[in-house]
Amino acid sequence: MKFACVCQSGLGTSFMVQMNLQAILQEEGLDVNEFQLDHMDVGSATPEAADYFFVEATLVTALPNIPAEKIVPLASIIDKEVAREAVNGVLERHGINHG
Repeated sequence: MKFACVCQSGLGTSFMVQMNLQAILQEEGLDVNEFQLDHMDVGSATPEAADYFFVEATLVTALPNIPAEKIVPLASIIDKEVAREAVNGVLERHGINHG
């Protein structure tokens, strides 16, 4: 499964979210190698770039070409527990046992 972490410039914030997602997957007892995690700017986000796009909630409208079901809005990009809830929601949708 491929996760893309998206921010305005594709640098610091999206990389921080990517690192949080990687840590969360490990903490949930999953093999991180079974997931592909990338970070990118909003202009680089295309529907085929990832299965899910994790993005700060106020940037959702900056992704008009991404199907809504692929967008995972984060109410806070710095709160790891917000990211954990989002990741666990995706895992549960796909029947992936975790934690």
